[in-house]
Amino acid sequence: MKRALLSCSAGKDSAWTLHVLRQMPDVEVVGLLTTLNEAAQRVAMHAVRRELLEAQALATGLPLTVLNLPWPCSNQQYETILLAACKDVVARGVQAVAFGDLFLRDIRQYRETQMRGTSLEPVFPLWDIPTAQLARDMMRSGLRARLTCVDLAKLSQSFAGREFDEPLLAALPPSTDPCGENGEFHTFCYGGPMFSSPIEVIPGEVVIRDGFAFADLAPAVCA
Repeated sequence: MKRALLSCSAGKDSAWTLHVLRQMPDVEVVGLLTTLNEAAQRVAMHAVRRELLEAQALATGLPLTVLNLPWPCSNQQYETILLAACKDVVARGVQAVAFGDLFLRDIRQYRETQMRGTSLEPVFPLWDIPTAQLARDMMRSGLRARLTCVDLAKLSQSFAGREFDEPLLAALPPSTDPCGENGEFHTFCYGGPMFSSPIEVIPGEVVIRDGFAFADLAPAVCA
């Protein structure tokens, strides 16, 4: 079996990627790999607290490798940190890294370029699945998620913090991808078949910053 790490953003797509990988007979998922804003201790763009990321990893039963990125962080700094991590995981017998990308060709090409020369095979289990179908497959499976970040150039602030569910899909403007793959929104996944138990979260305040609306989710035990 191919030993793989999952590049994990804490969102619905990476959670669903884990679910799909676990049904592939030739792949063994051996851990999660995530980058954090070191200053804020949150997942970049998704703005998910480290405590929630760790709770999510615990619910998957997989070890979590965190790459702390300085803030601000140049692309060169990011690639240097990632390359060092790749060398480390290869030494531990990892053979592939799986990504939850859906259809953006430039993002996939960037990932493939990053992995070139590392001995790690990039894997894209959700690639080119129609996103309207994918969103509803997630929902039918029992996946639960909330929107943690909304691009205000594409959606109104009112979407921040909402459940990822059928009423949300019905409310999205026609130009919006149902999975938010064009950056319209990002999520935190707190329940579904990839977890041993759901992660209890409490919605907090919505903060507007740099053209985005961020919904701060807190662990229920800390609220």
